[in-house]
Amino acid sequence: MLEVIKKYFIYFMFYCIIGWIYEVFLEVVVYRWGYSNRGVLFGPYLPVYGFGALTFIILLGKLKKKKIKICNINITPILIFLGIIIISTTIELIASYIMELSSGSWAWDYTHYAFNFQGRIALNPSIRFGIGGMIFMYILQPLFEKIKNKKVINTLFIIFAFTLVSDLIYTFLIKQ
Repeated sequence: MLEVIKKYFIYFMFYCIIGWIYEVFLEVVVYRWGYSNRGVLFGPYLPVYGFGALTFIILLGKLKKKKIKICNINITPILIFLGIIIISTTIELIASYIMELSSGSWAWDYTHYAFNFQGRIALNPSIRFGIGGMIFMYILQPLFEKIKNKKVINTLFIIFAFTLVSDLIYTFLIKQ
């Protein structure tokens, strides 16, 4: 059980970092707004991406292994894609309300996107999250699952745990 928790924590941290890289890439390269730390913490990670990734693993992992067919066409990837869109959009909506309650606003504004709800969620970002989630579920996660060496797992766990705890202390106790 402890090994599973360690692996999930490592996956969480991997996806927090990948999410931060994605957000910074969009901000600097695509939109050309310039760099800003997109996270709530000091370090280069966004916990909402880690939380989303673990939610995909837990809720969609068993479905991904099934071969659901209609007329001999495997529709499982389509169901996974739709599941990712629903889950990530729900998480983003909830995160916006939590951020608004805790800080008075949320960190994005989708009012200029078609098919948005209160500027909190919109169809375009939801589809992008769906595509990213498919890359995660079918390419990245299978690669990460190949890490079987206990020494590597323990080392990564210790490094990530120390880093995250240090960052939480700095962000919420020292920086204030």
